[in-house]
Amino acid sequence: METHARERSGTSAAKAERHAAGRILVVDDEPHIVELVRYNLVHEGYEVVTAYDGHEALEKARTTSPSLVVLDLMLPYVDGLEVCRALRRESGVPILMLTAKDTEQDRVLGLELGADDYVTKPFSPRELVARVRAILRRTTQDGAPSQAPVAIGGLLLDPRTHEVRLRDRPVDLTTKEFDLLRLLMSHPNQVFTRDFLLEHIWGYEYFGSTRTVDMHISRLREKIEDDPVAPTYIMTVRGVGYKFKKDAG
Repeated sequence: METHARERSGTSAAKAERHAAGRILVVDDEPHIVELVRYNLVHEGYEVVTAYDGHEALEKARTTSPSLVVLDLMLPYVDGLEVCRALRRESGVPILMLTAKDTEQDRVLGLELGADDYVTKPFSPRELVARVRAILRRTTQDGAPSQAPVAIGGLLLDPRTHEVRLRDRPVDLTTKEFDLLRLLMSHPNQVFTRDFLLEHIWGYEYFGSTRTVDMHISRLREKIEDDPVAPTYIMTVRGVGYKFKKDAG
């Protein structure tokens, strides 16, 4: 009886550890991919919920409150981009896209819809787990930056409501665009290198390209600058990186 009690205790402890690490929703219509991802995430201490089509993905996301969603793009019934769009309307849950589509257009579209990162098939399970861990580390509340609103010139960013307003007009930003703008606005006139921004916002040093940073800066400028070609908020420091102008606006 004592052995059974220890076994039950061990099982409960393992479940508690997985719950503490985070609950991941894995969505893919290929069972062997789901099992591969599930196995590696469980091995790292995560609790895993699975879905095999777009309808099931949305249902599971709404009923299980995952900490992160690993989402395939090519799904039956409702494709991954539509699932991503629907999730973004309902919550800020981090989304890691898992896709066989590796063109720049596909990646940009996924990021614009609010995905936090993407991994292309075939993929390394270790890389996928590293990216999951990095995203969750960025989104955890432990050691989170100040939640106080930041206002510079006519631009207001409120971390508590996840809203940005330009001269009292709402600005619609993706999660990554918001995080990038928040970092820059919180440290006006401080120059950040592309490598630092890539590591700090995307959470990895070796898997990404600094072109990702340039692309997001370009799209941010299109949304907040009167003239993106001659910006007044986000300035390029040639050969170094970017900074947010303290007396902008």
